Amino acid sequence: MNRNIAKRTVRYGLPAALIVLLGWLWTPSLLRGMGQWLVQQDPLEHASAIVVIGGGAPFRPMEAAEIYRGGWAPVVVVTKGAVYEEQLALSHLGIHLPADWEVGWDGVPESSLVFTTKPAEGTIEELHEVFRTLQPKNVPVILVTSKYHARRTRLTWSHVAGDQSKPIVRTARFDPFDADRWWKERRFALAVSREYLGLLNYWAGFPVQARADTE
Repeated sequence: MNRNIAKRTVRYGLPAALIVLLGWLWTPSLLRGMGQWLVQQDPLEHASAIVVIGGGAPFRPMEAAEIYRGGWAPVVVVTKGAVYEEQLALSHLGIHLPADWEVGWDGVPESSLVFTTKPAEGTIEELHEVFRTLQPKNVPVILVTSKYHARRTRLTWSHVAGDQSKPIVRTARFDPFDADRWWKERRFALAVSREYLGLLNYWAGFPVQARADTE
């Protein structure tokens, strides 16, 4: 099977199958519990950096900029996402679509923005890049992400950083995700199913890598 087709099958096919299974087996109260379990947030405290997990534009960058303006950390670390075939095709036509990491930095001076040098796809790759960039030593890091992605973000940072950096997870306040009815919207149903597949990957020791051919 073509590698791109295989990746798309994992990205879209498996989450869709999981959604169908949930629809057959589980009640709304259990589905609400699944959504609520994913959402968690820590109190803000001063940290060495604010890290914006890729995706979720413009809500994650907006939240990171607000935290920066509050004086909670001196720099905002941004990971550059992978470039997909669709973006390359558009660029050949002279069309540039701003990437997630290119928007939402109102009030953050350029001198306070730190971009990772290597594009990364997936949370584990992103946070490895962030860790290599920051090399934190016994200092906390604020991790900004979407509500449904909060639990996996915390676990992944702890896996990457060990006891060298405490994760302070913050979710984007304007993120429209509703944990009490996520299964009623396709975009959130896909997001939640991907989160649980990602958690299974975490508990299994990350046997599935987003872009194993580039590591």
